[in-house]
Amino acid sequence: MTESSAAAPGPDAGGTPVEAVHDPAYRQAVIELLGVIAYGELSAFERLVEDAKLAPTLADKVAMGQMATAEFAHLSRLTERLESLGADPFAAMEAFRPSFDSFHRHTAPADWYEGLIKAYVGDGLAADFYREIAAYLDADTRDLVIDALDDAGHSAFVVERVRAGIEVDPRLGGRLALWGRRLMGEALTQAQRVAAERDALSALLAGGVDRPGLDLAALGRMFARLTERHAERMAELGLDS
Repeated sequence: MTESSAAAPGPDAGGTPVEAVHDPAYRQAVIELLGVIAYGELSAFERLVEDAKLAPTLADKVAMGQMATAEFAHLSRLTERLESLGADPFAAMEAFRPSFDSFHRHTAPADWYEGLIKAYVGDGLAADFYREIAAYLDADTRDLVIDALDDAGHSAFVVERVRAGIEVDPRLGGRLALWGRRLMGEALTQAQRVAAERDALSALLAGGVDRPGLDLAALGRMFARLTERHAERMAELGLDS
């Protein structure tokens, strides 16, 4: 959800010709990636609607509602793309429902500020992870994925509210920093689990469905980049990572 999270994937990125979408293995990988992102958008929409109930002012409620609306708009484009590939978008999303729902159960925010941090840090980390994978997609699918992960400027709202809250109550910063670290750990575990459970996604994460095996060095560099972007995100909030 940050400007920094929109950075291009790292140097290990390759790219895939558009005609590769006709290859069954690649097509399945695309369906799985779009399915996981689509369910992520749906769960984010639901969560933001719930978090809006904790908002202290009407202006904050409206802002959260606008964020939720943006997530739902992204969902529509993703489901349309899945249908164009001949896939059932609901079946594609359903495959990732248990892992996402488990993640959200373990990271339910206790208050308004924790909800903001989760929307900013948790969603931002997930977006970085999917952008890394998107580097190996054909241009049309990659552009769709990048567009679906755009925060439409909502990050500025979160940064402003969190920094203002810390200014009023400096003790809030320590609690939110701990919460951010927990979210980082849970989100990385979630990303690894999602990739490990789906063979086609694992192949993309390895650098493309046409590559023979997982490049552990490249994987390590990818997670290092994710960690660096998380630290940048926390710094923007005025929090230690």
